[in-house]
Amino acid sequence: MNERLAKTALVAGVGLFMALVVLNNLTDYGSNFAFVRHVLAMDTTFPENRLRWRALTHPAVHHAFYAGIIAWETVSAALIARAALAMWRARASAAAFAAALPGAAVALTVNLLLWFLAFLTVGGEWFVMWQSGTWNGQDAAFRMFAIVALILLYIRLPEPPRAGAPPLSSSPEPT
Repeated sequence: MNERLAKTALVAGVGLFMALVVLNNLTDYGSNFAFVRHVLAMDTTFPENRLRWRALTHPAVHHAFYAGIIAWETVSAALIARAALAMWRARASAAAFAAALPGAAVALTVNLLLWFLAFLTVGGEWFVMWQSGTWNGQDAAFRMFAIVALILLYIRLPEPPRAGAPPLSSSPEPT
C-alpha cells in the first residue's frame, strides 16, 4: 500500500507542476511568450547560422505556437490529474490500482512528448535553440523529461510481494 501511495503522490506531483506551468503561462503570458518569440525568430542564434531560413518572424505565428504549447500543457495537466485521482481511488486494491496505471502511463507519455517533441526536438534542433545563450530552454526541458520518465518507469514497476504472500510465479523452472 505504501508503494501505491508513493506512486500516486509522484504522479499527482507532476500534475501539480503542470497546473502551475499552465497558470503561470496564462497569468504571466508575456514572460514565456518572449521565450517562444525569440526561439521561433532565431534572432539570438549564431550570426553565421545557415539554418536561419527556418526562422518564423510573424507575431501571429508566435502566438499560435504559444497557444499550442499552453493547450498541450493543459491537456497534459488534466490527464495527469485524472490519472492521479484514479490511482488514489484504487489504492486499497492491488488489482484496481494495477488497472489505473495504464491511464497514468498514457498521461505521463503525453507530458514526455511535450518536453521531447516541442522543446528538445522542435525548439532545440529545428530552431537551434541550443545556439542561444539567452533563450535556451533545453536544460529545463531535459530536466522535466528525465523526471517524468523516471516516474513513468517507477509506476510501471510491479509491487513487491507482501510478507507471507505466495510467489509471483508458480511456473516450474525450465529444464
